[in-house]
Amino acid sequence: MTVEPGTSSAVVWSWSHALLGAVYAVPAAVVVLVDPARGIALAVGVLPAAAAGLPGPRRGRVAIALLGALMGASMLVGSLLAQVPVLAVPAIFALCVGAAAVASRGKVGQVALALGVPLIGIGLSYDDPRETVGIALLMAVGSAYACLVSLAWPARPAPEPGEPGSVGRRAMLRYGVLLGFAGATAAAIGFLLHLDHVGWACGAALLVMRPNPDLLRLRGVDRAWSVLVGAALGGGLVLAHPPAAVLAAAVVVALAALAATKGSHRYVTPMFTTFLVFLLLLVDNPRRRPGGSSSGWARRCSASPSR
Repeated sequence: MTVEPGTSSAVVWSWSHALLGAVYAVPAAVVVLVDPARGIALAVGVLPAAAAGLPGPRRGRVAIALLGALMGASMLVGSLLAQVPVLAVPAIFALCVGAAAVASRGKVGQVALALGVPLIGIGLSYDDPRETVGIALLMAVGSAYACLVSLAWPARPAPEPGEPGSVGRRAMLRYGVLLGFAGATAAAIGFLLHLDHVGWACGAALLVMRPNPDLLRLRGVDRAWSVLVGAALGGGLVLAHPPAAVLAAAVVVALAALAATKGSHRYVTPMFTTFLVFLLLLVDNPRRRPGGSSSGWARRCSASPSR
């Protein structure tokens, strides 16, 4: 039985949205069969479309392509900042405060605060900007494809309401300062401890914190278990060295499930986004993947377990 988004159920499932998510995933899954790393970058570019659903007027769906481009550009900025840790830490703080100040004035600032700044934090995990440029371009291509698919999908009467609770300009600025301290502290700890994924803790802090206390408590609990499950599934799948076909199927399932459950009262979205981001960070990236060096997915799949 299908439970459409917008109900009060803890977790909902929409088969129509699941189909949409699966269609979004088709090009990424095909590319994964040939080049897993590039295919997963395409899949990550589809995440905004799968998570946002279908805005009512078709003209509003053009923003899907812009969101994907913003995701890639934000990660590139984070990668560039990672080259100079002493600059990256105060930059994260300043970006949080600036985005919070702009967020009180319009939707552009709200998107920058909710999506752009956290992805800059996640981009700190990439210390090679040339690698990040390729990922950013693939994410933009994936989001452009998702935008075209959404334009062909039936229109909905109206977009779903946003997050509850309004915050004044002064309160938003105070929130930006607190957010900046959280993100900068997480980044500083990551750099000082030479963590493999400096940006993951920073990005998680920036994604979880919200100016509305009730929403923060809800997201804090839900995100904790969602991220743990998604990270365990993503990391476990990479360590299992599955065939490319299995990896492609996992991408389709993750995007379909993300789209189908996006209207849930519980915050389950991070389970699927974390799963795909972990694949992006670990697949075909010998420096970050446990086990040493290798030049490709096929070689890793055929390697012995003792390597």
